[in-house]
Amino acid sequence: MLVLLFWLSLLLLIYIYFGYPLMAKAAALLWPTPIKANTEHQPKASILIAAYNEAQDIEATLRNKLALDYPTDKLEVLVISDESDDGTDEIIERVANESSFPIRLFRQVPRQGKTAGLNTLVPETTGDIVLFSDANSQWDSQAVSRLCSNFADPDVGYVTGKMVYVNDDGSLVGDGCSAYMKYENWLREQETRVGSVVGVDGGIDAMRKTLYQPLRADQLPDFVQPLKVVEQGHRVVYEPLALLKEEALNDSGSEFSMRVRVSLRALWALKDMRHLMSPLRDPVFSWQLISHKLLRYAAFVPLATLALSTLLLASAGGIYTLAFLGLVIFTALAWTGHKKEGKGKPLSVIYSIPYYFMLLNIASYKATAAFLKGEKKVIWNPRKG
Repeated sequence: MLVLLFWLSLLLLIYIYFGYPLMAKAAALLWPTPIKANTEHQPKASILIAAYNEAQDIEATLRNKLALDYPTDKLEVLVISDESDDGTDEIIERVANESSFPIRLFRQVPRQGKTAGLNTLVPETTGDIVLFSDANSQWDSQAVSRLCSNFADPDVGYVTGKMVYVNDDGSLVGDGCSAYMKYENWLREQETRVGSVVGVDGGIDAMRKTLYQPLRADQLPDFVQPLKVVEQGHRVVYEPLALLKEEALNDSGSEFSMRVRVSLRALWALKDMRHLMSPLRDPVFSWQLISHKLLRYAAFVPLATLALSTLLLASAGGIYTLAFLGLVIFTALAWTGHKKEGKGKPLSVIYSIPYYFMLLNIASYKATAAFLKGEKKVIWNPRKG
């Protein structure tokens, strides 16, 4: 029984992290679905930003949008302040007075969170394409052009860009995040070639306004809205040339809290949109959604059973002893990374990857425990280091 548990756990983990990506790559090569993009396609675009007490970052974010290389007569920014009380609103109004295109401020009282704010903003837009930016998102000057070029293809309903973590001191979580995002972005490239991606970056996304559907305040827009687009028969694609530069969090505690929050809301999103996991509806996308999201969030289960069976089989010799030694080394590297990070020391990839891998899976475990208790997260403080 222990031997069976060991092998089932190991094979499932291999499938989640290596098997599915390789199968997606094979599918992309054998049955590619190209995007009919056109760099000259420049529809009217509305950038939406939800902000809560973002006085530290909102001016830089707005000036970043003012520097975008896109026709000013086809661009506008709408910001909703979620009952901010730190001067965020005054900063927005000041920048708006200097802007070459409309920057409009809305205020949400009482505080209701990002999703409710977006529901309020979308009907107020004049653009054919709505773009979603975080209050601290710094976009490349060509980002809007790159995103919008994909909408020349009538099958494309949602486009996500590429997040690049910026970390001047090379701290642990930044390195781990970077390796993780490289892996995720490579996988998104394969999924785009297959049809649709199942994960997006909420700080640099765009969609057709006609496809937007109001969501409940507790739903995660970065996850549910793309699934709603797929539900309506359109593609969700990845545009690697639309860049978002975001500073990596400088401590694992902040990163861990963010991962727990996002994972918890994603689990509720999977429950709400579980019909998309039915192979009878769309066998390819259901396979993608189950493999990339459901199994990834549940990976802590086979990880725990593999560790348990490895410990109990360690004395059996052969591959089981080697597996035990591998487990000890991997855990030691992750723990060392944790201790070094706590002292503010920069870490090499040999420490950061095991540590970040463990951080993600422990965050998934905590989020799953909260999900099973019925907990939900609607509002939170700005993502700071």
